[in-house]
Amino acid sequence: MGSNSSLSYNFPGSVCSWVRVKCDDTKENVIALKASGLGLSGLIPDTTIGKLAQLQSLDLSNNKITALPSDFWGLVSLKSLNLSYNQISGSLPNNIGNFGLLEVMDLSGNNFSGEIPTTISSLVSLKVLKLGGNGFEWSIPEGILNCQSLVSLDFSSNHLNGSLPDGFGAAFPKLKTLNLARNEIHGRVMDVAEMKSLTSLNISRNLFKGSVVGVFQGQLEVIDLSKNQFQGHISQVQFKWSHLIYLDLSENQLSGEIFMNLSQAQNLRHLNLACNRFASQKFPRIEMLLGLEYLNLSKTSLIGHIPSLANQNLKSLDVSHNNLSGEIPISLLEKLHFMERYNFSYNNLTLCDSGLSAEILETAFYDSLNNCPIAANPALFKRRPHTHKGFKLALALTLSVVCLLGGLLLLAFSCRKKSMTWIVKQPSYKEENISGPFSFQTDSTTWVADVKQAASVPVVIFEKPLLNLTFADLLTATSNFDRGTLLAEGKFGPVYRGFLPGGNHVAVKVLVHGSRLTDQEAARELESLGRIKHPNLVPLTGYCLAGDQRIAIYDYMENGNLQNLLYDLPLGVQATEDWSTDTWEEEGNNGVHNVGSKGLLQTWGFRYKIALGVARALAFLHHGCSPPLTHRDVKASSVYLDSNLEPRLSDFGLASVFATDAEDEIVPPEPKSDVYCFGVVLFELTTGKKPIGDDYPEEQAANLVSWVRGLVRKSQGSKAIDPKIRETGPGYLMEEALKIGFLCTADVPNKRPTMQQIVGLLKDIEPRATV
Repeated sequence: MGSNSSLSYNFPGSVCSWVRVKCDDTKENVIALKASGLGLSGLIPDTTIGKLAQLQSLDLSNNKITALPSDFWGLVSLKSLNLSYNQISGSLPNNIGNFGLLEVMDLSGNNFSGEIPTTISSLVSLKVLKLGGNGFEWSIPEGILNCQSLVSLDFSSNHLNGSLPDGFGAAFPKLKTLNLARNEIHGRVMDVAEMKSLTSLNISRNLFKGSVVGVFQGQLEVIDLSKNQFQGHISQVQFKWSHLIYLDLSENQLSGEIFMNLSQAQNLRHLNLACNRFASQKFPRIEMLLGLEYLNLSKTSLIGHIPSLANQNLKSLDVSHNNLSGEIPISLLEKLHFMERYNFSYNNLTLCDSGLSAEILETAFYDSLNNCPIAANPALFKRRPHTHKGFKLALALTLSVVCLLGGLLLLAFSCRKKSMTWIVKQPSYKEENISGPFSFQTDSTTWVADVKQAASVPVVIFEKPLLNLTFADLLTATSNFDRGTLLAEGKFGPVYRGFLPGGNHVAVKVLVHGSRLTDQEAARELESLGRIKHPNLVPLTGYCLAGDQRIAIYDYMENGNLQNLLYDLPLGVQATEDWSTDTWEEEGNNGVHNVGSKGLLQTWGFRYKIALGVARALAFLHHGCSPPLTHRDVKASSVYLDSNLEPRLSDFGLASVFATDAEDEIVPPEPKSDVYCFGVVLFELTTGKKPIGDDYPEEQAANLVSWVRGLVRKSQGSKAIDPKIRETGPGYLMEEALKIGFLCTADVPNKRPTMQQIVGLLKDIEPRATV
């Protein structure tokens, strides 16, 4: 079946002695076969597995199987069947009812479509049923009510709609785990309120209605009701809080006050109440929640001061879009450096922390007042050296203090203007109100925005909702998506450069490869991605749904991507006048820098800084987002440098949002593919060589990974270090970086470290002085 496994098999005479095979006591019948993760592809041939008449357990998960043999449905002795994470498509036949002895069935992560067969009612022995991550449609069949032995049920990430069968809540007295997330199921509280044995409930992203109070019952440890239409006052909930570990009620229509007895949930680690209709109230009492790691109270009508949160070990904190006031506690500001994500924007807060960058103040403390005494910001008094380059602009700021002091303080700031000014005269498509459809062409693709009127299609900008932009503004900003504004053509489609009204410098990414998501689903996912903020991620600032085209809008990264800088490639397709270097620049290290072949990238300290930044971004996606995000396209061209030379990873979340098959829609529990790709980028930074097609000295290696791993195995990693950076830092630290890359690129995914562990390993080799 096209196995790409590197294992070599010796087949002895006795089948029962083969690896992954188990026979009965007579040694005549195979009763178990485990062939997961062997790279099997295509159709399973007839008269192979189907001949194993006594087979009780079959595991073919994590392969690339596309279809099952016709005699597969004769395996009537099966008790456990795992076909998860393959590429099996088409409808699930009614023959599934032949497996009357089946106790475990996992078909998740495939391409099954159509209705769930009614013959599922014959599987009365089922304890575990997982059909998540497919394309099943219509409603859940009534026959599921016959499966009363179920302990775990997962129908998540399908296209199911309609109502749940009558009696659904009372049909499963032993059910402990229920996952119906990411469907369009019209549910009621009574559908889940009668499940007294549940410990984990996830019905997020559906159309459930009713009072949320009735959901809280039994021994629940995980509750995710987010993105539904629940109502009610959660302060009325009577519940045994001590079992609760995870609670997400975000994006519903809840009102009243927040839980009065939340302090009893001493095992709670994740709490998200964002985007509801709570009454104005003070910050909830959570000081007893010592294990709390994730807290999102954005848009919950909070007033008053923020407590110190000194007892919490928070990794993510969002209190944005409230009416909080006063000063952010210093003890909390000191903990921000250990957090992976935080947001205090759109409140009436003040803070004093001169260590925060301007970018962080803009993104995480927007509308907050950074009100420090002058003595706390000595940089204001630092004289800047004179320079002969460019044009000097002097600004004098005189502060007169008449009362008692009568002193005078003069602050001088200087900045320079580059040699020429870029002046744009762009046509206005908004005024013309031109009609579509609109067709655009690049060297590799043609894409069409099938809209009637350009000015009637809205453009959403998250932080500036009152701009009232339309697709016509995108046409104007990109000169009608002219090739002269084309920056690149990536995995998802072309990327254009432009200026939106208000001077917003943006990169416009057109996702031309289609999506199975409806407009409402795509908008919901893009808005979720827009809320993901991290200093090492390129922020998604907005989007546009132009017909079938999904258009993502990002902040423009002035200093290009790592691939172009590392290998001295052009920074992108330039217009007639190269305006990327015509900017105002503050004296010092801000603005556009020389980071290429003769600049900072030729130092180990700066390359290390890039590696650590990318690692932190991936660690945040894997461990700081809920649900976790797997990037799936980590490479040098996905790493950008912003105006402050901070590394930023782009395109996060797009692989799952705009996937065309179920394999790309499922986030694996251990996103080790990202870890491998990060290891490749780390090899590139340390060696200066491309992943494939480069010169690998003294070896017959086919690619960078095999070359470096071979040298590291022989303790000769120093031979792989880029000569350009060899003298810019301690060689042993560079060799340690190669060893970290070696761990990341292990052949077996389970042997690769997590991104959190990688961040720790990189910190252990931090140079004393990084750029």
